[in-house]
Amino acid sequence: MFYELTVQDHVRVPPNKFGENVEESVINSLNQIYEGYVSEELGFVIGISSVDEIGEGVIIPGDGAAYYVTTFKLYVFRPEMQEVLLGKISDITDFGAFIEIGPVDGMIHVSQTMDDFVSLSKENVLTGKESKKVLKINDICRARIVAISFKESANPKIGVTMRQAWLGNLKWIEDEVKKSKKGKKDE
Repeated sequence: MFYELTVQDHVRVPPNKFGENVEESVINSLNQIYEGYVSEELGFVIGISSVDEIGEGVIIPGDGAAYYVTTFKLYVFRPEMQEVLLGKISDITDFGAFIEIGPVDGMIHVSQTMDDFVSLSKENVLTGKESKKVLKINDICRARIVAISFKESANPKIGVTMRQAWLGNLKWIEDEVKKSKKGKKDE
């Protein structure tokens, strides 16, 4: 889920920036600190939306830099267990597929792609044996988050599934809706 969070932090502005506009220097420092930042507490930082308040600068002896208590807003992506997301298949491997969900890729194990025996073709397409459903790069899919791990903060892992009604390739879902409507008309 995407959020806008209000955060307060001590922002370091180096001495070589003292002659510049304080607000610009603080914003530049914030961007350097938080661009691409990932943590279990905040999630995946997308960017800074605004700087609300910059306090008085304090110089720490031995450092020479000024520190400003700053209140600002961040846009973040925080994956949540059982959350259903829309994404695009970015890669297919022999063990599954990767789906872009916001600023990160989720991993779909081959056993979680569909309710069928799945095989990988030479063209990097996953195909269901009985259902003949196919999954390929750039397909738009709906998936549910089933695992989140921040064990490696530089490389968090998100596991997703598409083995549930109304999940999977949007083309599969559309076909199911058509079959359902046709079945009701035939009654």
